[in-house]
Amino acid sequence: MLTTIEYTIHAAKIADFAGEAARGYFRGSLGIEFKEDESPVTQADKGVEALIRSYLAEHFPDHGIFGEEHGIVGADRADMWIIDPIDGTRSFLSGHPLFGMLLGLLHDGVPQLGLIGMPALGEVFIGARGAGATLNGASIHSSNQTNLDRAILYVNEGEKIYRDYPLTFDRLTKAGQTRRFSYDCYPHALLAAGHVDAVVDYDLQPYDYLPVSAVVEAAGGMMTDWQGQPLTLKSDGRVISAATPELHTALLALVNG
Repeated sequence: MLTTIEYTIHAAKIADFAGEAARGYFRGSLGIEFKEDESPVTQADKGVEALIRSYLAEHFPDHGIFGEEHGIVGADRADMWIIDPIDGTRSFLSGHPLFGMLLGLLHDGVPQLGLIGMPALGEVFIGARGAGATLNGASIHSSNQTNLDRAILYVNEGEKIYRDYPLTFDRLTKAGQTRRFSYDCYPHALLAAGHVDAVVDYDLQPYDYLPVSAVVEAAGGMMTDWQGQPLTLKSDGRVISAATPELHTALLALVNG
């Protein structure tokens, strides 16, 4: 097994070529299809994931791969890479630059390494278990905010939370000192870098939350489901990120009423 540093080097290489590929598609002419759940998928999603999978298959032939667009290979293997080639396809296809690329390495289902690439911004966040987190190579850390009333709170997928949990949504609209409604991975990256204190997210898939959780936790934050349980491949997609344990406790109380 490689060292954490060696895995990080490989992840950074992937972010570099995958980001270049995504920028080549961005704001261009995209072939757009819709999945059964009506979520869009573009040529970019498929093309970027294919590039990443090819690299991983070459360099880590004994590892499994789980990607959003092309499924799972080697599901029974202890080490598995997890990929979201374009996190925020709706942002991507509408020319909005806050789409990401997510990559994670799991061992027995537990995130060991996570990467949040922001191709249009030129930012790459990497976090490794026990080794801290970086933004473009410089160390980052979550904030020390413990008071929800003074926190910068981001609410992702607000319309879905409103639809399914209107009372929770109402509480969220009154929480924090500053709040923003948003989507996708970037609010969690901003939390890891200390700019945002808390993020409440909803309706995610494992390739959305597991790579991100490795970055948030390596930066000193916490990321769990809405019940406070560790995130796994079988989590239900309701997610909380918090800069400190105190904020995390307050958010759990808020979302659960």
